[in-house]
Amino acid sequence: MIVPASRLQQLPPYVFSDIAQRIQVLTAQGHDVIRLDIGSPDGPPPPAVIEALVDSVQQPGKHGYSSYTGTPAFRQAVADYYNRRFGVVLDPATQVLPLIGSKEGLVNLCLGFLNSGDLALIPDVGYPAYERGVRLAGAEIFWLPLRADHGFLPDLDSIPAEVSARARLLLVNYPNNPTGAIADKDFYQRTIDFCRAHDILLVSDNPYFDITFDGCSAGSALQVDGALQTSVEMMSFSKTYNMGGWRLGAAVGSPEALRVLLQMKSNVDTGHFIPIYDAGVAALERTPAEWAEQRNQKYRRRRDIVMAALPSIGLEAQCPQGAIYIWARVLDGDGQTFARIALELAHVSVTPGTGFGPGGTDYVRISLCTPEDKLQIAMERLQRRVLNHD
Repeated sequence: MIVPASRLQQLPPYVFSDIAQRIQVLTAQGHDVIRLDIGSPDGPPPPAVIEALVDSVQQPGKHGYSSYTGTPAFRQAVADYYNRRFGVVLDPATQVLPLIGSKEGLVNLCLGFLNSGDLALIPDVGYPAYERGVRLAGAEIFWLPLRADHGFLPDLDSIPAEVSARARLLLVNYPNNPTGAIADKDFYQRTIDFCRAHDILLVSDNPYFDITFDGCSAGSALQVDGALQTSVEMMSFSKTYNMGGWRLGAAVGSPEALRVLLQMKSNVDTGHFIPIYDAGVAALERTPAEWAEQRNQKYRRRRDIVMAALPSIGLEAQCPQGAIYIWARVLDGDGQTFARIALELAHVSVTPGTGFGPGGTDYVRISLCTPEDKLQIAMERLQRRVLNHD
């Protein structure tokens, strides 16, 4: 009998895989399932991105292997963007490293910096890849609760001294998945100071930096003093530019940390397809401000549809300031039960909060990546079926 590695036994079930399997069964039975579980943008990228890809793939010299560090033009475009957007000066040669999506960068960073028995500080609740990366590295987790009454920010002052002394890595994510919260510059400064005091690598996962609402704006952890020496930030094209399937991102920040990440990556993958890099350059340099504003207004309208419907389906939530989700508390029961009933009776898929950490028991996450008409239908289905399921 072929036996899988024991490390896989440390991984909890991946919530989105389970949901997809159940949706597949319902779809095969002829049911129309409206998916509000996965955060996959439903619109196309900016036109300049498609144009750049089409032009690049027609050039014979761009179909071979690319460098492990990507193309100079892509690294320069990322550095230029950080300078324009955040006022952060990056050396494109040493402080920018392309990724095949930020998810692999997060996991490879964990593998590169965490030994078996080490300790990592990760948010509860948070993107499931954080926990997976730490557990694959054989390290231990200290959960940092994200509470509504604390703005969904971790309370660093509550971390026991013995935990801070052992910790090797701290993960944060703002605008936050799943809560939609935003962190200000003061939070980042306090977090950087904490990490420097305890020799902890800060990993800031920042894929939603440009998706905010109601006059709010999101920053970068690298904007504060000392960040470039002790931090790595992950930026992604998936959400900001509707390029989820393109698998393009970048890690920026500490040169020392990026060297470790490059060492990991050079042993497990190669560089991206060069036309993908060229399309990434176009996204960073040629996306009109109007396109980005229309994208945010679209998500804001969808957010407002869901927020208005929540009381009538037994949920409540703080209005998100950014990202593309609503983190809703179940008023009667738990998130797992609500998600099961929503899928089985209303044929609407939402994500149970336990998929994001122990603190998500009473919550569900609702994605805003569905057109307004279908979103309205989904809310009506939930209103008819979920509260009256008995």
